[in-house]
Amino acid sequence: MARITLRQLLDHAADHGYAVPAFNISNMEMGLAIMTAAREADAPVILAASRGARAYAGDRLLARLIDGLVETFPEVPVCMHLDHGNALATCATAIQHGFTSVMMDGSLLADGKTPADYAYNMDITRRVTEMAHACGVSVEGELGVLGSLETGMGDQEDGHGATEKLSEEQLLTDPAEAEQFVKDTGVDALAVAMGTSHGAYKFTRQPDGEILAMSVIEEINRRLPDTHLVMHGSSSVPEDLQQVINSYGGDIRPTWGVPVDEIRRGIRSGVRKVNIDTDNRMAMTAGVRRVLSETPGEFDPRKYLKEGKALMQDLCKARFEAFGTAGHASRITPLPPEAMAARY
Repeated sequence: MARITLRQLLDHAADHGYAVPAFNISNMEMGLAIMTAAREADAPVILAASRGARAYAGDRLLARLIDGLVETFPEVPVCMHLDHGNALATCATAIQHGFTSVMMDGSLLADGKTPADYAYNMDITRRVTEMAHACGVSVEGELGVLGSLETGMGDQEDGHGATEKLSEEQLLTDPAEAEQFVKDTGVDALAVAMGTSHGAYKFTRQPDGEILAMSVIEEINRRLPDTHLVMHGSSSVPEDLQQVINSYGGDIRPTWGVPVDEIRRGIRSGVRKVNIDTDNRMAMTAGVRRVLSETPGEFDPRKYLKEGKALMQDLCKARFEAFGTAGHASRITPLPPEAMAARY
């Protein structure tokens, strides 16, 4: 099955009341785990690559890996998505390598660390949208800066994220501003800042409305009912994976992620894309640690990575089922880029 654009995929999700997990990918084992789970669940999927992943694997190898996954799993509609693009050129090179969706994160300047003002964000996101739409590629924008409402600090993932103390105004997307931003930029999806962050250490306690502002999602959806919303930093950081890692020599302190029930609440209010990375990293690490601890003489990467891949596959399948994605792959007919360009 051909690659699918984010816009077409999220339009289908909106029509049928589900969300699509966007799983970050860096290597073959992660790709196989995600795609095998998608096949088993009959689910479409978003494969996301950050700038860090592109640097780690290299654009040529990463692009060929995605080609191989698409050909190996022809029944799975795949959106290849650039996560947290920082500039027009970053998005343009992703498109050249076959990405069907790009995120322009103009909430930060091109250094990926300094919070930007509305004018900068609007201008760079609008320019990326014009370029991408001409190529039949979708665009996700971001308004508000990802970070913790508990600490007021931004987060870091692959070197991307605010490093300074942030105000609550910066950490929460303003619904009225979101309405204007979508109009000004023409984005296909909007990432909302509401207290989530990258990594395992999102919350020091069970999140409530003070530190996970789902009400922001609900108000934006009220104002923009036809706009696809995105939750970043939405790993749930399962306690069982924390325990496995720690039982085999890890040192993860107690932490809380985003509860699946809160994600479902977001799905009822227009969330159509849910970003997950940490959960998969933890699953892979738990499997590898277990094999190497129980069989310290093992030195075949295929054997210890196989265990990590299996745990990651189970987690991905559970998310497809929890978000309502399962059962929809066979109902989607991807449109080629030229058809999407004509729509834009």
